[in-house]
Amino acid sequence: MEVAKVEHVSRVYKTGDVETAALKDVSISIEAGEFAALVGPSGSGKTTLLQLIGCLDTPSSGRIIIAGQDVSKLNRDQRADTRRAKIGFVFQFFALIPTLTAFENVEMPLLLNGLPAAERSARVQQLLDAVGLKERTHRRPDQLSGGEQQRVAIARALASKPALILADEPTANLDTENGRQVMEIMQRLNRETGVTFVFATHDPRVIAYASRVITLRDGQVAANGAGAAKV
Repeated sequence: MEVAKVEHVSRVYKTGDVETAALKDVSISIEAGEFAALVGPSGSGKTTLLQLIGCLDTPSSGRIIIAGQDVSKLNRDQRADTRRAKIGFVFQFFALIPTLTAFENVEMPLLLNGLPAAERSARVQQLLDAVGLKERTHRRPDQLSGGEQQRVAIARALASKPALILADEPTANLDTENGRQVMEIMQRLNRETGVTFVFATHDPRVIAYASRVITLRDGQVAANGAGAAKV
């Protein structure tokens, strides 16, 4: 079953009379349960494609279908509803709320979705345990290492049980060991929960974890095939 489908998508940005094509007629499908990498040099279109799949932007042409829903023509509020219900995000710079504890950061999506307090607490504790932060529940981001902050971000992304998690350069601000731990946690959660992961990276060590590798170059798909699927 397809979780995400991109059909002949182009994205053109305009600055005055100048047009820049970030994506050109891109078509890909992401199957449920995949652990897929978007790779390519800076400026190849990786982040643009993630933003489109994540309903953070809309294509200039073409269609994007997420969990069976065509999101290409949704308005801003409808895209926000789709993100909240179906998509989780892991960002390069963690994007945690600095004044909230690890527990409260992970709880935030559940509060927005109106989950009762007892269910919220149980879900947050389960997720923090799953990413190895059971003993860090009440620490704020400035009391956590970079690797721990990214693990909180992964737990937050999983909180609402999304169909799809998008990660933009999830290890770029981590050292080698923390990067390895983050990738192994994401891979394990992918296998245990079945949630689909798509992550953008240019790091060969990160690419090695992917079950599928989609290579972008100059805004187009240059290659699309099986990855090393590191165990």
